[in-house]
Amino acid sequence: MSKLHLPIIIEQDEDGYYIVSCPSFKGCHSYGKTIEEAMENIKEVIEMCLEELEEDKKKNLNKFIGFRELEVGV
Repeated sequence: MSKLHLPIIIEQDEDGYYIVSCPSFKGCHSYGKTIEEAMENIKEVIEMCLEELEEDKKKNLNKFIGFRELEVGV
């Protein structure tokens, strides 16, 4: 069984919940009261996304390059 290493973005909302997203899949988001809970939840969502992908497309997912922060005036 091969393994994928996927990027996960973690944010915290105004109520203290952790919102997690995997940019490799459209609409791949989840949340949890703790980071650990959110990560377990996103793992389940990713597994569902992978089930829907054709086998050859699993090898050709978007390649994660990195994360940058951009400053903008408000």
